[in-house]
Amino acid sequence: MMRPAVIKAIFLTTMLCALISSPAHAEVRILASPGGQVGPFIDLFERVRASGERVVIDGPCLSACTLVLSMVPGDRICVTRKAILGFHAARSVDGRGRMYAEPEASELVLQAYPAAVRGWISRRGGLSSRLLLLRGRELAAIYPSCR
Repeated sequence: MMRPAVIKAIFLTTMLCALISSPAHAEVRILASPGGQVGPFIDLFERVRASGERVVIDGPCLSACTLVLSMVPGDRICVTRKAILGFHAARSVDGRGRMYAEPEASELVLQAYPAAVRGWISRRGGLSSRLLLLRGRELAAIYPSCR
């Protein structure tokens, strides 16, 4: 049986996909994403990048959701006052359901982020199991406010 967090992540990813595939939308709006498996987010953000649509971060974009920063050009990303970006080290789950660190993947993800985001993460000690939250003035100094 799937855990509620997994079901929620799948539902939110599905909702984001529905927004992207709709031709009536000139933008993709991230309202709340807890993250989840990396693969679906990579597929999703590749489609967003190819579509030319703007991404509006208008709520929490945590974990794998932050891959949007490395996959969609920065000039097509804007943030609202409700935007929160959450970063942590990469991790995987083994066959028995135990989590373990993926240091090589963490380094690859960190290097893929834009320089300003990498610097912000580095000034806070780097990626670890602790969730780092980028929001408010610090976020607005990196990404423009949505108009």
